[in-house]
Amino acid sequence: MTTAPLSESDAPERRVPSPQEFVDMQNSPEFQELRSRLRRFVFPVTVFFLAWYALYVLLATYAADFMATKVIGNINLGLILGLAQFVTTFVITGVYVKFAGRELDPRSAEIRDELEGLKK
Repeated sequence: MTTAPLSESDAPERRVPSPQEFVDMQNSPEFQELRSRLRRFVFPVTVFFLAWYALYVLLATYAADFMATKVIGNINLGLILGLAQFVTTFVITGVYVKFAGRELDPRSAEIRDELEGLKK
């Protein structure tokens, strides 16, 4: 069964919130919870990644012999840890996308719908 796409006349009418409504929503418990959830994810992950990156830089600077340790053929620990920086970036991005889709996006959509008059 296929459905026809909604035309502009079928779409719910959205209204433009006033500046005061934005301020009021920003102070609401729903918005504060959304911000809190975002911060509880972003801050620890940021600290983790910056610490991991700083460790890599410090090892490269002060433990050159350790980083030059050969693992397989001409591949050394420095190269492996450097590539692990990229892997970590992609993993963090994937985890954030899942987290945002599960935790942040539904809540922000509810807030937007309430502001635009689609939710009573």
